[in-house]
Amino acid sequence: MTARVGPRGRPDEPRLADGVAAGAVALVVRVVAVVWASSRFPPAEDGRFYHILAGRLAHGLGYTWKWPDGVVTFAAHYPVGYPALIGAAYALFGEHPFVAMAVNALLGALAAFAVHRVAAASATRVGAAAAALAFALHPGLVFYTPALMTEGVTASLVAVAAWLAVRASAEKTVRWGALTALALVLGAATLVRPQSLLLAPAFGAVAFRAGSQWLRTLAAVAVTCGTVAVCTPWTLRNCERMHSCSFVSVNAGWNLFIGAASGATGAWVPLEVLGVPLECRAVWDEAAKDACFLHAGLVAIRQAPLRFLSLVPRKLAVTFDYAGAAGFYLHSSNEAEFGDRAKLVLGVLETIWERLIVLAALVAVARTPGPRPRARRIVAGASSAWLVVRSAWIAHMGLVIAAACLGRKLVQRPAAALAASTVLSTALTHAMFFGAGRYSLVCFPVLAALAGTALTGEEEVVDNPGKEP
Repeated sequence: MTARVGPRGRPDEPRLADGVAAGAVALVVRVVAVVWASSRFPPAEDGRFYHILAGRLAHGLGYTWKWPDGVVTFAAHYPVGYPALIGAAYALFGEHPFVAMAVNALLGALAAFAVHRVAAASATRVGAAAAALAFALHPGLVFYTPALMTEGVTASLVAVAAWLAVRASAEKTVRWGALTALALVLGAATLVRPQSLLLAPAFGAVAFRAGSQWLRTLAAVAVTCGTVAVCTPWTLRNCERMHSCSFVSVNAGWNLFIGAASGATGAWVPLEVLGVPLECRAVWDEAAKDACFLHAGLVAIRQAPLRFLSLVPRKLAVTFDYAGAAGFYLHSSNEAEFGDRAKLVLGVLETIWERLIVLAALVAVARTPGPRPRARRIVAGASSAWLVVRSAWIAHMGLVIAAACLGRKLVQRPAAALAASTVLSTALTHAMFFGAGRYSLVCFPVLAALAGTALTGEEEVVDNPGKEP
């Protein structure tokens, strides 16, 4: 009895049309969310600043800030990528939050297609479609579409970068055009969220998994250098305008101080509560003040290193246990339209959805062909138990450990390598600074793609030598 074989020699072959359909579904639900939200939810939280900065760019005023006393200064506290993106859209279609929301929706739809293509490299047709729909219908990401925030856009760019890496990985030789495209997308993601730079080495290595270890290293270095090159013009701008050659933005010092000060909790704490360091109170220059906060944060770490390390589990818990970004944003924007009950219902639905994705991703890593299968099954099984209690961050770290058990073979399993590297980079970043649920949203495109490979199409297809029943 012969197994049914798809056009590339695998049973139940994924189809491009399914990816297009998933993208269409993602677009429809996001457009519905935008239409519902556009007249109800004005920009809130950091979104207010992104909206204003984008408007100034759209009017040709540069990346500047106008203070209440009328003084205009160059800005770099917030990364330039997202304001530049929506600022371009404002210049074309008008300065209205609806335009930014529409940009978010389009990128989300493209990301759903990209998730399908990543999963399709090793999943069955059902698995790849399920992965794409898990992302397309993710409650948190759908309701975060109206938010003028960076995490949803970063998630979409990560999905596209993962797709480009997987496409390049199918080649037998280095395709510099493919690596260049990957670097451009990761560069854009880095301009939106600077910590995205940490993904470049792993995504570059996956992009040339067919080569030797030396060539994979070369590809990783090339993609990383290309990503840095995309950001270099903005860095040079900061050298000139901010008198500080900050790579993208000047907020690392602020964030480190928030995560390290004596009043730090592991989550975001207002400076009004922490207290501005005495030496920084008379520093007004944006870049100089960030440098002052950086120094104060490093001093706090040196003075109480054990306390700083003790906050790491709390930072990871705040990041991975529960996202809740969409409900928080909508509630902050218009409490009358999105009250406490709506926030709770969305939060519960989002938590269940995300934990099911992580559970399927753990199953996928456990089932992946490769070395140390028993160790991977044990780690994945033990990690899964934490998904039914509050400490889901342990399950995320377990996924990274289980994937690492594949050793050198990990790079041969693109979905697992991309998901593990994204979760790990997110964990390392926010273990150093501070945690927030919205930061984990960038992981779910690649986690969904990995989850789809729990229904894998990688097993060898052979004729059954026995008799038919």
